[in-house]
Amino acid sequence: MNQSSWALAATVVGLLGAATLIGRLLTRMHHLGLNPVAVESFNSRLRAWWTICSFMAVAFISKSLTVAMFGVVSFQALREFITLTPTRPGDHRALFWVFFFFTPLQYLLVGMDYYSVYSILIPVYAFLFIPLRVAIAGDAKRFLERVAKIQCALLVCVYCLSYAPALLYLDAPGLDDAKRARLLFFFIVITIVSEAVQFVWSRLYGRHVIAPEINAARTWEGLLGGSATTALIGMALYWATPYTELWHAALVSMLVAVMGFAGAMTMSAIKRDRGVSDFGTLVEGHGGVLDRIDAICFAAPVFYHVSKLLLVG
Repeated sequence: MNQSSWALAATVVGLLGAATLIGRLLTRMHHLGLNPVAVESFNSRLRAWWTICSFMAVAFISKSLTVAMFGVVSFQALREFITLTPTRPGDHRALFWVFFFFTPLQYLLVGMDYYSVYSILIPVYAFLFIPLRVAIAGDAKRFLERVAKIQCALLVCVYCLSYAPALLYLDAPGLDDAKRARLLFFFIVITIVSEAVQFVWSRLYGRHVIAPEINAARTWEGLLGGSATTALIGMALYWATPYTELWHAALVSMLVAVMGFAGAMTMSAIKRDRGVSDFGTLVEGHGGVLDRIDAICFAAPVFYHVSKLLLVG
């Protein structure tokens, strides 16, 4: 790690440390009349963010290990998604191919930097293979619904998330491994920050809930205020990115905030449909893995392609 990488890591540790201290103080300041459930939820999110940022340090050490780590996360998120939406025996053969062929192959291709192949493997070839394999099983009951569910799970949990470690192989003038690792770290940090500031804006100023039947905590004030704040924080971290213009950092940060919101709302709709509050119980304070990475899944491909456009020109 060079000096800029250490500075970025120190900044993140400082921000998380300050947020943790504030969270601890809020739990003792009962006279403020804050909702203790909301304060505990904030503190639980902080503990999960510490864990995620600690794991992201691997990106500065080994690209292959980072890709493998995201592959494991994808596998677990895919398992939670499929577990939440019941399957029929006719789906099991297709799921075998999804879990043990397409998922590892996608990350293998990312690790080998075959962009021309991994960019179409799932949206084209897996998309066509899954309905064929389900049809061969001979069970036509709710065929379209079952196929769409498997395709959606694979697309969100594997394909979209794989664009995060793909940042380590982004080919652009002037980029070296250290800058690519900082770009990935910047993306994860901005995603976390966007969730935090949207949460704070909604708690402090939220008046207009966007879709109360889907997520009562998401407000227009939280989305707009959080996106603007995230853009400012992204500009403040411009020095750690490979972007050549200050507004580039602001633009991608705002896009991450918006796409993170889209991911959270979409996953909330799926959970409301299934009548559950979380995808699982693996991550403390956030339910399952998919509850924690829904924003990252939706933001990763957009961040990758916009960054590539800005850096390559």
